[in-house]
Amino acid sequence: MLTLGDPGPGHERCVHCGKLAVGPCARCHAPLCGDCCLLTEGGAKTYAICFACAERHGTNLTRAWWHVIGWFLVPIGALVLALLALHVLFPGR
Repeated sequence: MLTLGDPGPGHERCVHCGKLAVGPCARCHAPLCGDCCLLTEGGAKTYAICFACAERHGTNLTRAWWHVIGWFLVPIGALVLALLALHVLFPGR
């Protein structure tokens, strides 16, 4: 039987305080309420991060964005170096 203020089954609770969760942590995906999270900095979009993840990794996403950009730039740089090596080994006529 549901009582007033009880969201019922299927609704998640905050892992820190037990209130009704409003969304997951952007890093560990644990359910959080609005009082138990910090907002991120350095990204195009603002995300909520739990206190434990903020202590371990901080709230700044700039380092994470450079990591994502590196996944694109490293293979492209390797292809450019391979093309330059082929150009040196087999010069055009």
